[in-house]
Amino acid sequence: MSMNNRNRGKNTGDDTLFGLEKQISKLRLAVQDMQYLLTRGYAEKAGSDLVGNRYRLKTRQIQVLRGASASDGQIQNRKEKLLEISDLKDKTVYLDGFNVLILLESLLSEAYIFEGVDGCFRDLSGVHGTYKRVNQTQRAIELVAVFFQKAQIQKLVWIFDQPVSNSGRIKQIVLDFAVENQFNWEGELQYNPDKFLAESSGIIISSDAWILDHCKEWFNLIAYLIKEENLSVNLIQCYDE
Repeated sequence: MSMNNRNRGKNTGDDTLFGLEKQISKLRLAVQDMQYLLTRGYAEKAGSDLVGNRYRLKTRQIQVLRGASASDGQIQNRKEKLLEISDLKDKTVYLDGFNVLILLESLLSEAYIFEGVDGCFRDLSGVHGTYKRVNQTQRAIELVAVFFQKAQIQKLVWIFDQPVSNSGRIKQIVLDFAVENQFNWEGELQYNPDKFLAESSGIIISSDAWILDHCKEWFNLIAYLIKEENLSVNLIQCYDE
């Protein structure tokens, strides 16, 4: 997995879609409309088609719209299950490997990061069947390690998607790092990691909406790291205070 100076920075055109105040204002109105529709039972696809057409959103803007939106019920449910850092001490925590790594890599690459109505942070990168390590991968793992130590977690279990190419390699990189630093980390490859995490009785770290809706308890790692480690973030808040 050579890096070849890769990162997960902005796509061409992202500054036009997300870097202008006019576009951000439009996106916030769209998220507001989408929340209204979801709360009234509209399916995500139907809602995003309707809102996307109304505001003439481009494909990547619609992707953000879907990630940033949730119904009132979903927001309430997620907030009720959200834990504080103090709740993690001496516990086993399950981490959604690609979800967390790719989001941190994007953040460190100065790509746009979007804060949704549920307080979660999401990006526009994806695995697309193959995971490629980038320049920021090591730093992303180190940030998780800082959190692991500060939270005094008993054990951290990284869950990766087995069907994704290179999942075994990144799992080994994470475990080698843990051995070097004497961290109690484990790594697992799962054919359906979303289902595994959602049904786990343990504490979950992910920003995947479906997992957050179905899991028992979760922790907002990215929000914690941005604040505690004072990370520089190219952040767009997708809702009005």
